[in-house]
Amino acid sequence: MPEHHAVVLESVTVTPAGADRPVLRDVDLAVEEGELALVVGRTGSGKSTLLGAMCGRVPHFTGGTLAGRVLVHGRDTRDHRPRDLADLVGVVGQDPLAGFVTDTVEEELAYGMEQLGLPAATMRKRVEETLDVLGIPELRGAALRELSGGQQQRVAIGSVLTAHPRVILLDEPTSALDPTGAEEVLATITRLVHDLAVTVVVAEHRVERVLHYADRVVHVAPDGLVTAGLPAQVMESSDVTSPVVELGRWAGWRPLPLSVRDARRAARGLRQHLGSGSPAGLPTRQEGGSPVLRAAGVVVRHPGDVVAVAGVDLALRTGEVTALMGRNGSGKSSLLWALQGSAPPSAGRVEVTGPAGTPVDPAALSPVRRRALVGLVPQTATDLLYLDSVGAECAQADRESTAADGACAALLERLAPDVPADRHPRDLSEGQKLALVLAVQLTADPPVLLLDEPTRGLDPVAKVALTAALRDLAARGRSVVVATHDVEFVAECADRVVVMATGEVVADGPTAEVVVSSPAFAPQVAKVLQPGPWLTVDDVRAALPGGAP
Repeated sequence: MPEHHAVVLESVTVTPAGADRPVLRDVDLAVEEGELALVVGRTGSGKSTLLGAMCGRVPHFTGGTLAGRVLVHGRDTRDHRPRDLADLVGVVGQDPLAGFVTDTVEEELAYGMEQLGLPAATMRKRVEETLDVLGIPELRGAALRELSGGQQQRVAIGSVLTAHPRVILLDEPTSALDPTGAEEVLATITRLVHDLAVTVVVAEHRVERVLHYADRVVHVAPDGLVTAGLPAQVMESSDVTSPVVELGRWAGWRPLPLSVRDARRAARGLRQHLGSGSPAGLPTRQEGGSPVLRAAGVVVRHPGDVVAVAGVDLALRTGEVTALMGRNGSGKSSLLWALQGSAPPSAGRVEVTGPAGTPVDPAALSPVRRRALVGLVPQTATDLLYLDSVGAECAQADRESTAADGACAALLERLAPDVPADRHPRDLSEGQKLALVLAVQLTADPPVLLLDEPTRGLDPVAKVALTAALRDLAARGRSVVVATHDVEFVAECADRVVVMATGEVVADGPTAEVVVSSPAFAPQVAKVLQPGPWLTVDDVRAALPGGAP
């Protein structure tokens, strides 16, 4: 193994226990020391398996077989179990809460160092450094279970950083983070790569967040074949891209831009061409109909008299997709639970239009009647899965919703193709689990549907399918609310954006008006074509049906 290689895979084929075909096939890959490698691919293609092979979890913990050889700084994973690589490799999984082993932030940051037997003075110093680097010093004594999803993600990354590993593997590290938080975490990771020669391998569906930092892109195809190369080279043909890359492909820009900055330079002519015409070709967003749910003065308090929602007034209208945005901890999830009625507000009132057209308080209804009026897909969506196979979950959803047989399975196929009906839900990838829960909830088809971070773990192709499903619901008069940090998904899907901060609504209006004026929430195409009103590549195509100038 050459000295400059941190991780080497030689002819690696991984076949899960009980599977009739491998997830990864004949993988030859070398990741260099001090390199940031971005792993991309469709949901369920094997990205997490690839990361698992790099740290020895595959096959030591997962079962199945691994043919070939994996070397981590010269140590063969056949002879070294994950605990034998703990001083070399740090791993951050998709579900941070599942990986925590202590109760508070400070204890979690110190735990890995304790296992390595580091001196107390060293541990204290590194804990303080990590709290500052991640911007969470005020959370030092906080209980892990009381943190928002994004805060938990930062702590999970921090617990790995404190051990100063030579290789860090991150699976969807920014999926729960708001745009600003994601930039801060990625800046931290990049600093480790540039200044300390740490090798970082990141599997991430939100390609637009990481691509311009990457030294190498590793593409995992659905058939298990893996290719790697320079980012621009791989992005020329990748089925998973960013809006900047998609715009560059359409416009024929060479070299292919990977960042907003590079795309703005290439887009000077395009901006002039778009600016000289009328934005008449810009697709109009749906205007909502009559209110179907009203919230007035909603206040939500958590234990310790923490005010999560501070007097919110909100009307949800039929035929409208509303995006609920804001920093981690701004109160989005708390508001959704209050609107749904499972966690009634501490003050204020919520009313949803009942079957007879009369307003009712969802909190006063039985769980079954409540779900029929207001559906909710929580952040921990897998809590809603309780049967022993994908097929059973889909069949149950069809029965409970009095939908046609196969309706749920057809939705699942659109969101995540080729998920075996006999597979146990816990054996699915995180993205496939989420797709299954979304299919179940979409089959129920309530008048109001609330979704909390529904794109976590979904690849861009699945997001297109989810967008189509939600737009279809809106077209049929449903009201959909999506709490999300995914600005690109909002640009494609939402008619209206509501922004929260410290428990209050600070902005509420049509998508283009709200996001274009916000540096944090503006999608890539809007940043490239500023000050124009275009949000997506499809918007640009519609404005220039004859193609790029």
